[in-house]
Amino acid sequence: MTAPRPHDLPRSRQPWLWIPSLYFAQGLPYVVVMTLSVVMYKNLGFSNTDIALYTSWLYLPWVIKPLWSPLVELLGTKRRWIGAMQFLIGAALAGVALTIPGERALQMTLALFWLMAFASASHDIAADGFYMLALPQRSQAAFVGVRSTFYRLANIGGQGGLVYLAGELQERTGSMVMAWSWVFGVITALFGLLALWHSLFSLPRPASDRPSGVQPAQLLPEFVRVFALFFQKPGIAVILGFLLLYRFPEAQLLKLATPFLLDPPTAGGLGLSTKQVGIAYGTVGLTALTLGGLVGGWVISRVGLKRALWPLVLAMHVPNIAFLAMALWLPANLWLISGALAVEQFGYGLGFTAYLMYMILVAEGEHKTAHYAICTGFMALGMMLPGMWSGWLQDQLGYTAFFVWVLVATLPSFAMAALLKIPADFGRKAEAP
Repeated sequence: MTAPRPHDLPRSRQPWLWIPSLYFAQGLPYVVVMTLSVVMYKNLGFSNTDIALYTSWLYLPWVIKPLWSPLVELLGTKRRWIGAMQFLIGAALAGVALTIPGERALQMTLALFWLMAFASASHDIAADGFYMLALPQRSQAAFVGVRSTFYRLANIGGQGGLVYLAGELQERTGSMVMAWSWVFGVITALFGLLALWHSLFSLPRPASDRPSGVQPAQLLPEFVRVFALFFQKPGIAVILGFLLLYRFPEAQLLKLATPFLLDPPTAGGLGLSTKQVGIAYGTVGLTALTLGGLVGGWVISRVGLKRALWPLVLAMHVPNIAFLAMALWLPANLWLISGALAVEQFGYGLGFTAYLMYMILVAEGEHKTAHYAICTGFMALGMMLPGMWSGWLQDQLGYTAFFVWVLVATLPSFAMAALLKIPADFGRKAEAP
């Protein structure tokens, strides 16, 4: 994908100095809360039903973050919010590392994951708003693939490298508890370095990133007005339907993908080790997803979101058939499994880029930071609710029938995509002068 070169932009807004690391830092706590927690609890012996239920509740901060997104818009600067939340996330990561070996590890780690999730959701609001303030609008479509790429690299580092590290440490120490404690110590150190990089060196100071100047007595009325403006957008029912249903099948598949790979063939799974999951799903699969995000951003920047929408929607959902095929034939070859996961994840990366660009379109106008946060809140709700019942549903149906259901669940997404109204040239790089 061709993105503007750094010297084409004012020095204070050179995006390559901060977009990659900022979105890596945005992705890392999310993958910890939503993915590493699943692998860790599976390694510690919890059932699929419990894992899906507990970890789906962790979506809640991302669901309700629109309730405080106007505060990020109205109080302080986005840059200060980013710095404060990154240091809070680092503290929560350190807490998980220290409490895993304790007697009340489940309760304490869940509490710390909740704290991390709230801090991460607040960080997302500020980072996405900062992106739209610090980067010229004509460059946002081109760089959406870059930001998605580094967000996904955080997923690869977490779901791939750190899962592999947990498996390796478990083999060396003989203790899965000790292995995961060390893994979270590594993440703490990495995130601390990222926080220092952003706070002291890399983030620009755009003139538009300034406190709103709203007086305390005006805060509540202004808070309500920001929300009201979002729900007054034309076609709001279709907007909300698309945000909630586009990822309806993926929300269910995501929670059971790792358990499916780890469960033995006698339970309908593929029987991979933790290290093999780190290779196949966390490294090969997520590398393909990252490439899909880059290609998706390039396609949109060339032809616009309107023309690219349906190819990207199909790319998002059709490859889910790879999981059904694996459940039917239960392949044992790691590279065959990795190839199937790569196909599914590449399609997901393509389709998710369209979703990101549509949220940017919806958020355009006054209070874009808060309105983008509201969009992501509905996105999280669309992931949380189906994810909560997915573990129970899989326990009732078995893996094969569950993956058949995932394919059927794509129909609401297709229906909502058909109702979207998108400006003909939105997202095309040709819009730039």
